[in-house]
Parts: sequence; C-alpha cells; structure tokens
Amino acid sequence: QVQLVESGGGLVQAGGSLRLSCTASGSIFRIDVMGWYRQPPGKQRELVATVTGGDRSNVADSVKGRFTISRDNAKNTVYLQMNSLKPEDTAVYYCNVLARTYGASPQPYWGQGTQVTVSS
Repeated sequence: QVQLVESGGGLVQAGGSLRLSCTASGSIFRIDVMGWYRQPPGKQRELVATVTGGDRSNVADSVKGRFTISRDNAKNTVYLQMNSLKPEDTAVYYCNVLARTYGASPQPYWGQGTQVTVSS
C-alpha cells in the first residue's frame, strides 16, 4: 500500500502564491507518475499537472505559465508551485501517484485533498 500526505493549502489573496507538497510512503518499488488534480466547488475533478520519473511534465492550459510541478525522487515528493493565483483556482487539490509496490502492477493512489481558497 501507498500513503500520500499533502500539505501547503490555505487561504490567499488573488495574485498571491502557494506551494503544495505531497509525500508518498509505504512499500514503494517505483513511482511512475506524480501529479495534482483539483475539484472546484460544484464541479468535477480535473487535471492540473503531472510529472513523470523522467521529469516530463504536463500542465493544464488553465494554469500554464502560473503553476509549476516538480518532484524529488529521493524523497518521493511532488510539489506544485502556484503563482498569480486567481479566485477560479479555488478548489480542493488532490495529489495522485501511479506507483508500483513490490510484486504488483502500477496502481493509482490519491491523497486526502487540501483546500486552496483564493479571495478576490
């Protein structure tokens, strides 16, 4: 099993910045992909950004140029640096990893979610 612990959410004014962190632990053999999704109030969960073990990233158009995803493989940690935040970025942000435990095929795992609120 893989456990994910997120941190860094909170309340910020428009134009401000926040940095989210997510650390994976457990019987991890390898983490293939790490990423962030978000679920705005009353809407479906959507992709924000992902990054592979080879540092290939994919960022949603809605946050491109403002958000940066990075990972520290030695710490099994993924970061989301969010700059120039807008009220429409308000959402619960979820960490997601595609990870292999020993002897198993890759499985998706989700964090518990962290609230990000951007005031206008």
